[in-house]
Amino acid sequence: MTLREAKEGTEYIIRAIETDDEELDAFLFSLGCYSGEPITVISHLKGGCVVSIKDGRYNIDNQLAQAIQI
Repeated sequence: MTLREAKEGTEYIIRAIETDDEELDAFLFSLGCYSGEPITVISHLKGGCVVSIKDGRYNIDNQLAQAIQI
């Protein structure tokens, strides 16, 4: 299951991030988005979704949301 399919307001655990871009992996890691970390979808938007990771809220586009497995 990916973030695109997640229910709003439910906390999930990140299982994997499937991307070939090392720079993107490093960026997500700096946000606290990595395997084993809890993540909550706040809302789904037309171009992506708003997520809560640790104490921050981030807007993630659809392509990235599809790459995050929960």
